[in-house]
Amino acid sequence: MNRDDLKTLIRAAFADVQRPGNWALRGSNEGEEPYLVEQAFADKPDWRDLDASFLDHAPDGYASALSFLSDEGFRYFLPAYLIADVDDLLETVNPVFHLCHGLDDQTRVQPVNPRRYGPRTWFEERRYRFAVFTAAEAKAIVAYLRYKADREAFDRTLIEPAIRNFWGERAAE
Repeated sequence: MNRDDLKTLIRAAFADVQRPGNWALRGSNEGEEPYLVEQAFADKPDWRDLDASFLDHAPDGYASALSFLSDEGFRYFLPAYLIADVDDLLETVNPVFHLCHGLDDQTRVQPVNPRRYGPRTWFEERRYRFAVFTAAEAKAIVAYLRYKADREAFDRTLIEPAIRNFWGERAAE
């Protein structure tokens, strides 16, 4: 798939996703970064209008927004990240990591934090986080991941198992 067709697919798949309220942007209450993410995205009404430089540094230069957005916020703002990445405009943020970590063969069986969450694995954590995506959105994510795998051998080692272990099935639902 070429770059323009992929961006069109991503835009179409996520066109009807409703922006979560500002109260639902933060995915954690621990540390300062979740609150900084909430502040950084509070005045951003439409993912289509976000500048790649903002995405690559939010919040406040930490470049950690995809780690601290709520599940709803992640779903809503993800297409902006995907399109910026397809356009090679991201230098710091790596959406592939956020879509594949916990779904690959190595990390899927690792516990998140046994002292806090008991035996919960990264795979279980990611399945829950990504449960908000529709089949059409998952198809766009799979197309993005395949696009990245075709261009970057390093990412391929994460992408292929993530598609096999989760995204492929999600896209087929």
